[in-house]
Amino acid sequence: MKGTIARLIFVLACLGPGLGAGVAVHAEEAPGVLVLGRISDDPKSHYESMKVLLDYVVAHMADVGIREGKVLMARDALQMASYLRRGRVDWVSETAGGAMLLQRRAGAETFLLSDRNGVRRYHTVYFARRDGKVTSIEGLRGHRIAFQNPTSTSAYFIPAMELLERDMNLEILGSPFDPPVPDSVGYVFARTERNIATWVHKNLVDVGTVSNLDWTNARKIPEFFKSDFIVLRESPEVPRGVEVVRQSLKPEVRARLREVLIGMADDPEAIGLLEKYHQSMRFFDLDETDRKDLERLRVGVNKVSAGIE
Repeated sequence: MKGTIARLIFVLACLGPGLGAGVAVHAEEAPGVLVLGRISDDPKSHYESMKVLLDYVVAHMADVGIREGKVLMARDALQMASYLRRGRVDWVSETAGGAMLLQRRAGAETFLLSDRNGVRRYHTVYFARRDGKVTSIEGLRGHRIAFQNPTSTSAYFIPAMELLERDMNLEILGSPFDPPVPDSVGYVFARTERNIATWVHKNLVDVGTVSNLDWTNARKIPEFFKSDFIVLRESPEVPRGVEVVRQSLKPEVRARLREVLIGMADDPEAIGLLEKYHQSMRFFDLDETDRKDLERLRVGVNKVSAGIE
């Protein structure tokens, strides 16, 4: 009896907070269940909005055999890729960079795009102090750059891939106080946009990277900092939100899921639901520009994963 209880405690501990909602579900083995996944380090803050969306979708998919919906959280892209490969999740909502990473690691297929906060596309802004040593991206060798975190599209994948495209070697630093390797670009993860701006302003790093949305947000990049900054470069745009599905998802389920998601924008019953889900207003198909931009990003993410990570 004691051994049984001990094993039960161990299993529950392994599930972790926020993961129990979908861990036991194997999508391929439960044809009546649709599993929506998300990568999150704060599952509680995302679960409710995801469940609201999922409940709406499931209610419109009975004609293809879907009767129930489950939410499955993953702590990082590696775990979500494992879920996709093993058929434990059907559909994942991600950023463009995250989607390309799941495509690389799990063969996930780009399905639809979604806007977030009403924004369909965005890009990276590189900035530096007006009186700093670096006045162009090409001048970054031997200097420091701040990214946000290893999963950020605009503040990691895009700038990292653009530096690699310029034949610059990237070396991770233990802290912004570490000296960069000569002829290489030393990078650090600052975690928040406010930290990135602060580190550039205090000359702890030479260049910072944020999205254009964060660049214009005074809560993230204070105006009294921006007066001392210059923009060195703005990258080409990429889609803001990307929905991916596992390769083995049944064609009839995939087709109905697409129809339901795209149709939400015109359904009175869906009013207010999407605002709770990334404040997204609508889902839509990829056009040719989207496909080309995601292909460039896919190649770049592969290069970052192979060359840095």
